[in-house]
Amino acid sequence: MHDLTKGNPLKLIILFTVPLLIGNIFQQLYSVIDTLIVGRIIGVNALAAVGSTGGLNMLIIGFCTGTTAGLSILTAQRYGAQDFKGVKRSFATSIVISVVISIILTIISVIFARHILVIMKTPASIIVDAQKFITIIFAGIIASMAFNLLSNMIRALGDSRTPLFFLVIGVLINIVFDFIFILGFHMGVEGAGYATVSAQVIAALLCLMYIYRHIPVLVLRRKDFKITRKDINEHLKVGLPMGFQSSIIAIGSIVLQIMLNTLGASAVAAYTAAGKIDQLATQVGNSFGITLATYAAQNYGARQYHRISKGVQQTLAVSIIFSLVMGALIITFGRPLVNLFIGNQQPHVTDLAQIYFRFNSSCYFILAILFGIRYTLQGLGQSFMPTLAGIAELLMRIFAGIILVRTMGFTGASLANPLAWIGSCLVLFSSYFKTMRKLKQRAEKIDPDRSTPEE
Repeated sequence: MHDLTKGNPLKLIILFTVPLLIGNIFQQLYSVIDTLIVGRIIGVNALAAVGSTGGLNMLIIGFCTGTTAGLSILTAQRYGAQDFKGVKRSFATSIVISVVISIILTIISVIFARHILVIMKTPASIIVDAQKFITIIFAGIIASMAFNLLSNMIRALGDSRTPLFFLVIGVLINIVFDFIFILGFHMGVEGAGYATVSAQVIAALLCLMYIYRHIPVLVLRRKDFKITRKDINEHLKVGLPMGFQSSIIAIGSIVLQIMLNTLGASAVAAYTAAGKIDQLATQVGNSFGITLATYAAQNYGARQYHRISKGVQQTLAVSIIFSLVMGALIITFGRPLVNLFIGNQQPHVTDLAQIYFRFNSSCYFILAILFGIRYTLQGLGQSFMPTLAGIAELLMRIFAGIILVRTMGFTGASLANPLAWIGSCLVLFSSYFKTMRKLKQRAEKIDPDRSTPEE
């Protein structure tokens, strides 16, 4: 376990972020590998079927991952305060909440998956495969919830390397199972779904085994589950807003997907392939943001307020530089990257994907800023403004879907993400600067003689 409350802020953040970045890339490879194999082996229509479930997948699974990330923030704050009994109680509370949410979401999502796909105007040529794939993913919600909760808890205690190790194993298993189920058993898109869920189950079990063998502070006994209504409310207050924030953003993506579906299977396939590359390319900013949530939470719990501002500022500078470089690379090499998914026989799809890159990749630096300030506020226990920022993203994507797609076609869809990022940043800026001023004032009260943050 690593204490992020002592030492050079930027050095600590980078050391924590590197394995987290690798881990996030591998996590994205879960879906990227499925998409690549589906697109190259089964065909473009199968690729479009998997891609058409993206918004719906984010709505449900995104809620799970957002909620578990929020739950772990309270654990990180208590760890930073060296309240080890509080850490155990926080973990136990998070497990109870996660199990209940998993059961509810699994039942609802499996039952209504087909109905939602119909409402989303999923093309008739791909709706059967889309339903098969997403139903399997939804049936495995408990596996996704378990892995995300356990890995987030390990990170909350300052260890970003161990979850990386289990992610690598999970991805390798995913690759093997993809070939077994799709090529060996000829299961089509269902095989991709089974491979993903199986890999998540194994990764979650590995996390659990590691915790019980190496992290005593997270090893629970029956007495640790004697949680109160206050414990539940405290965790829901932070966890649910982060989950809802992901879902709010996903609703915008679903509206956009509905309008994108009206443009045909080629447009859906292009948006899907480009989106997968996009998700990988933005993991630098995302990983720095997740690190800042843990960093801010631990330092806030330890009352090391003077360290938070400096760490955030330095991290934002590094993240923005990386994002600018990554954006330029994606725009330059976008065509061959897309062809990895669809081959060289679909030039129209490749051309559409390049339009997507032109608008999205040039704005990666805005997303890096968004990740940094949003995760920092969440790490400090704030939920209202990040949720409001999520609503801004929702409104921007709805505007792009309903207005821009109708008037500009695929170009309008490609503008949705940049507009959403800008809208969210505008909402968060005032709250972020106000929070930094308050932290500075608290630091001065604790140590009036401190003029610069501790190195």
